[in-house]
This record gives sequence, C-alpha cells and structure tokens, in this order.
Amino acid sequence: MHNDLYAVVGNPISHSKSPRIHSLFASQTGEPVEYTAIQLSAGNFESRIRSEFDHGWKGFNVTVPFKEAAWNIAEVRTTRAEKAGAANTLYLNENGQLTADNTDGIGLVTDIQNNLGFNIKGARILILGAGGAVRGVLGPLLDECPAELTIANRTVVKAEALVEAFKDYSGTTRLSACGFEQASGPFDLIINGTSASLQGDLPPVPPSVIGPDTLVYDMMYSLSTTTFNRWAMDQGARHVHDGLGMLVEQAAESFFVWRGVRPQTPPVMEVLRNE
Repeated sequence: MHNDLYAVVGNPISHSKSPRIHSLFASQTGEPVEYTAIQLSAGNFESRIRSEFDHGWKGFNVTVPFKEAAWNIAEVRTTRAEKAGAANTLYLNENGQLTADNTDGIGLVTDIQNNLGFNIKGARILILGAGGAVRGVLGPLLDECPAELTIANRTVVKAEALVEAFKDYSGTTRLSACGFEQASGPFDLIINGTSASLQGDLPPVPPSVIGPDTLVYDMMYSLSTTTFNRWAMDQGARHVHDGLGMLVEQAAESFFVWRGVRPQTPPVMEVLRNE
C-alpha cells in the first residue's frame, strides 16, 4: 500500500519539527502518511502547490513566509482561516477545490486549556504583538469568552487595526489595544506573540503585568527557556510555558482535518522534549 503524501512548506524549513511530529502521529494511529519538508521560494509557491496536488499529494502545512499566500490561492476557506487572514493547512475538499484552514489558534487554545489546565473563560488576557501570529489566534481565543483581551504592540495603530478587525467576533469580551509600555496588569494570562525572543529581545512591557498566578505563554519554542519567559520568572511568574504544545496541537488538528483521526498529543510532546 502506498503512503499518502504530505509536507510542510516554508523558507527556511530545515529546522521544522513538523515531519517528526507527523511521523509520530502516523506511527501512533497507523495512518499511511508520509510527511516531508519542502523549501520554496516566493516565486514558485502557488505553482508548486498546485502541481503537487495535481500529482496526487494530499495536503500541506504552510509556515513563514507563505501563510498569507496560502490564504490567497485558496478557492474555499474555513471560517477560522477567514478570520485569521492566513492559512497553515491546505487540502482538496470533496469537490476537488483547494481549501485553506488555520489550526494555529485552536492549537494554542487546546494547549492552554487541555494540557495546562487554564480556563480562558472570564480571564484577563494580554497578548503581545499584532502580526500574523497574533491575528491567527485571536478568533479561537475570543471564542472562549475571556472577560478582557488587550493587544499590546510597539506600533499601537497595528494593534488598533486588529481590534477593529475582530470587534464583531468579540462578544462580551472587552477588546482593547495599547502600546507595550501602557499595558496595565496584573493579567491572568500573558501570551507573547512577538518573535522578539528569537533575537534575545524583550517587548518593553512593565513588570506590573505579571502577578504570582499569571500564566505566561511564549508562542516561540526553544530548547532552553525563552528570553521572555526568563524575564517573566524574574518578575515572580511561577507558571511559564513555551510554544511546543501549540506546535504539536496545531499539527494534531491538521492531521485530524486531513485524516479524520485525532492523534494523542501528550506522548508526542514527551518524545520531543526528550530528544
């Protein structure tokens, strides 16, 4: 029996853990999945994706810098992709149409609520950054009905634009924007959606955003404690987590979208932490 072909596409891509994650899912579930990583250039993204689907490939995960391009080439978009304005999962639907989905937000929410045991409903949330990573998770976060969600960003107008874009989805949540320095805490949950940690930088938020019971979550994954989480611990945070759980959970959601089978994620996280 031939395996069904899937891949993650991006640039750069050699660092990606997605092939390892999906191979573990395939072993666990017995699904005939073969999953690789493909580095693409901006000029050949659409033609390569369409060509691979024409040659029988079953689906793609999409990472930086192609998530908006994936959204743009889709003939059909799921509701969560539509809200996110970006896609990380592509497949052909039952009518053969190129379909875009976004599993990043549900991956984040699942990790925070199911794996870390934090209840988002009624919580006071601060999210740092206003780029694509943050936009991609706002819809699923708002679906869980936090009491308040503040988007803080260096350029306030970008945070305000996200508030405007998501105000119709906010329900009873008080949705607001501010600069990093203006964030007023403490918050129940702080999510760092900036890439500052990768450069060893910190968003200049005041230490008062952190309380002793604040859950601090850096969407970046690192083998060592991220710069932001180290700073949070220095301010007295006792509950700090990186983005490995989100990475595995969004992959599991993509696997479910493609295969209709939901893999168990905790064993996969344990393997990755120990490798």
